Amino acid sequence: MLEETVKKILTARVYEAARETPISAATILSKRLNNQILIKREDLQPVYSFKIRGAYNKMAQLTEEQKAKGVIAASAGNHAQGLALAAKLMGVKAVIVMPRITPEIKVQAVRARGAKVILKGDAFAAAAAHAQELIAQHGYTYIPPFDDIDVVAGQGTIGVEILRQHSGRLDAVFVPVGGGGLIAGVAAYIKYLRPEVKVIGVESEDSASFKAALEAGERVVLDQVGVFAEGVAVAQAGEVPFAIAKDLIDEIITVNADEMCAAVKDIFEDTRAVAETSGALSLAGLKKYIQREDAEGETLLCINSGANTNFDRLQHIAERTELGEQREAILAVTIPERPGSFKRFCKAIGKRMVSEFNYRYADPDAAHIFVGVQVKPGGEDRQAVIDKLRDEGYPVVDLTDDEMAKLHIRHLGGGRPKEHFEEEVYRFEFPERPGALMNFLTHLPADWNISLFHYRNHGAAYGRVLVGMQMPSDDRSHVEEYFDAIGYRYWKETHNPAYRLFMA
Repeated sequence: MLEETVKKILTARVYEAARETPISAATILSKRLNNQILIKREDLQPVYSFKIRGAYNKMAQLTEEQKAKGVIAASAGNHAQGLALAAKLMGVKAVIVMPRITPEIKVQAVRARGAKVILKGDAFAAAAAHAQELIAQHGYTYIPPFDDIDVVAGQGTIGVEILRQHSGRLDAVFVPVGGGGLIAGVAAYIKYLRPEVKVIGVESEDSASFKAALEAGERVVLDQVGVFAEGVAVAQAGEVPFAIAKDLIDEIITVNADEMCAAVKDIFEDTRAVAETSGALSLAGLKKYIQREDAEGETLLCINSGANTNFDRLQHIAERTELGEQREAILAVTIPERPGSFKRFCKAIGKRMVSEFNYRYADPDAAHIFVGVQVKPGGEDRQAVIDKLRDEGYPVVDLTDDEMAKLHIRHLGGGRPKEHFEEEVYRFEFPERPGALMNFLTHLPADWNISLFHYRNHGAAYGRVLVGMQMPSDDRSHVEEYFDAIGYRYWKETHNPAYRLFMA
């Protein structure tokens, strides 16, 4: 299988649509991390993503009869744009079925490249099902985003370019992983020619379907998939990519949202390119690898797979960058509610930069403060701050890794009920479309009361919502049955310490 894949990579037709992208030296990051770090710039493709390679190569294998009937795909992202451009260059009709939650910028980008866009359903599964219905009606040829040998071969040309452009020392190549088409092609070519080079996949920790498949020895379907890095939000690894890559890649590293945001900043500072979160995924994994291995003097390359991000999402990415770099600690600190306490607290912090300070009077004896403090990366300095505050007599809760605190509580500066009442608090991911909130509310029993609600638009396909609900005691034991029927992802936060300290 390896030789067959490499032959297909070497004969792939991609350069009628794609361009050979350069490798940029990340000089600032290299100096900071004591390793030579290189970035393969797939963000410089005509569609700002590597997906044009696989889409065009697959279309180049079609018969004239297939081209005459047209092609179709279900996609909410970069594959849609790649296929639209490939079809336009070949003069072939293209239909792209996209979920209704797809950001308008991506819908317009696909239409601008001549494809017909059909918006269907609230999630990818509904769009994919409708695409199959259209295939049955019109005879379109489906162009898959990753689960196809010709698509894999097209993506594999990135591996060819890497070894041709950089012939010197190369210790490891880091590849973002969604369905696996990119890493299968890159790993096949690099391992065939230079088996000593490590090929390391990087996945978002809440959509790590390839890692789960490797651990199980077979493809598995994840129960839930995170959407922060929507370009790699895949519930199951592709059959063809998994068969090719399972024995070739050295490991899979997973990273969180904060680490991806920090990597977006790193790429910008070295190249002035604004990567999408899935595009910066591989750099986030590279940095984690250096920290874990205590690596120095190595030559490490990562693939910036794309730059298709909404402008209004950058605010949220910027907010999370310092956390991703471990340069900010988010703490809940209790201080006495009396004159001079705030001054004494600031003296305990010392000359450190305070990035955030939220406080509202709530108790005559004790004040709970939500505070952000800049620290040095690595975790030791954060712990030193906590230890110093505790030595000064302050109770401290570390909220740096608390998702609810970072997404919601820091933006809810005060406001408590005057009297105690019971409520259940849940965090949801809502699809960003008109009617999503109404769909949520109509599934709740009529005698439930919304007692807390916080939402911010982050420019993504999904919004993050915090909801407090008052309900009859009889409903509490099976409250999640109602939420399962709605179909939105959710997390119970009633006992979250950030909620208890600042909102209860």
